[in-house]
Amino acid sequence: MSSVIFTEHPTHDGHAIAEIKLNAERSLNALTLEMIDEILPRLESWEQDDKIVAIMLDSAGEKAFCAGGDVVNLYKAIIGEGDPDFPQQFFEREYRLDYRLHTYAKPVICWGNGIVMGGGMGLLSGSSHRIVTETSRLAMPEVTIGLYPDVGASWFLNRLPNGTGHFLAITGSQINALDAHHLGLADRMIASDKRGVLLEHLTGARWGDDDQADAQGIVNKILRELERESQPVFEEMEAPVYKFSPLIRELMDHDTIDQAVAAILAVESDDKWFGKAQKTLSHGSPVSVKLIDEQLKRAKHMSLVQVFQSELALSVQCCRHREFPEGVRALLVDKDGKPQWTYSNVAAVEDSFIDGLLTQPWAQNPLADLGD
Repeated sequence: MSSVIFTEHPTHDGHAIAEIKLNAERSLNALTLEMIDEILPRLESWEQDDKIVAIMLDSAGEKAFCAGGDVVNLYKAIIGEGDPDFPQQFFEREYRLDYRLHTYAKPVICWGNGIVMGGGMGLLSGSSHRIVTETSRLAMPEVTIGLYPDVGASWFLNRLPNGTGHFLAITGSQINALDAHHLGLADRMIASDKRGVLLEHLTGARWGDDDQADAQGIVNKILRELERESQPVFEEMEAPVYKFSPLIRELMDHDTIDQAVAAILAVESDDKWFGKAQKTLSHGSPVSVKLIDEQLKRAKHMSLVQVFQSELALSVQCCRHREFPEGVRALLVDKDGKPQWTYSNVAAVEDSFIDGLLTQPWAQNPLADLGD
């Protein structure tokens, strides 16, 4: 069976809602190159099809929308067990897909149920209508595998308030629906059992026949009503990021990333969410922490196109160094949980090493045409 299922659901007035369903439940719908290569041309076709009025992006199963990218095959390519050109091909095409979602002319409704991490965050963030449910767990946990938050995260994390984006990146912290909504990483909070109802409302709507039909407004109205009906589901939900936001601002308000890391690890707290953030930071890659800090600083005033271009260069460079494959080996391949990081701590990471990773590896970026 295909790892992506495409369906066109007829509406009552002769249009159609196009559905893209990630269908790799065993791998938590992790995004592969094959999936990307199937989705992108279908999006292009649907954008030109007047019959299609909106896109629904969701997944098989209840556990995860998309838990990330195909890092195991990236690992195999890096260590010589696969195509050496695979990393560049994967990242280039993944970022083209993400950018296409950001700039898509029709509504893209992303059902971010369950785990939404890494590559899944790229898909969610690029969609025009980002839905989270009571089961949603959003994160960019790349610090645990020696990488950095990519898929446009250099753009969307920089837009979070008071150092929150920096904090979430270096700690890999998970975000629930309430915090995602507070931070602007999601647009609507809807109960997970209303997915079928959403599709019914979309197919039952009157979309109109002229070019002036307000497809975005029609989707907003449907989602607004479903969100209102879903409020009881979220009433008892805590918002740890919101709760800790004053402390996060204080902790990230330092002159160097070394000082910020030391401040975070020095906090005495019995809060489970904050304790997990500290643990992940203390066990994560020191290279990643330093790299995340510098990449976010450099990307602060970049356009979305420039962000994806810079991330492609950085991702390719990371695949040429041992830190990333070592992190994948320890967490996902051998699963011994004991990565041998290149540096023992963040303070030991040399600026020249980070500068080298942030140097473009080609005369011309393969995404130079992005946005043309």
